[in-house]
Amino acid sequence: MKSALLLLFGVLLVCISRAQSAEDSIKATINSLFDGMKAADAMQIRSAFADSALLQTVQTTKEGTRVRNEPLADFVASVSKLAKGDADERVVFETIKIDGALATVWTPYKFYYKGNFSHCGVDSYQLVRINGAWKIQYLIDTRRRTGCE
Repeated sequence: MKSALLLLFGVLLVCISRAQSAEDSIKATINSLFDGMKAADAMQIRSAFADSALLQTVQTTKEGTRVRNEPLADFVASVSKLAKGDADERVVFETIKIDGALATVWTPYKFYYKGNFSHCGVDSYQLVRINGAWKIQYLIDTRRRTGCE
């Protein structure tokens, strides 16, 4: 009985450590994106994404809500043209769900431009583990200037 409990405990520890390791790797991918943005480093920004990544923003205007698509190449080009330190997005990892090679991440954020608060919102990511590395496949966000604590 004692050895069965020890075996069960050992299996549980292995499962927890693997889950934690996957979560840490996912966070590292997302943090690398934001480090790349802050450094205006096109290669670092691009390396966080899968080759076929999709980027979208939910926009609310007086005409209503719509979704705007942004090509990854355009995003990388625009951010990498900024001066180092201009783009500073600060996220809080609120939810991470993992099933095999697929992960969903929800991160409320605040964005600062040239040191000044610009806007806040939520980033929602879908990541895929490709050749052992987590890559952002899909990113959709909201953006607002009010209701930011």
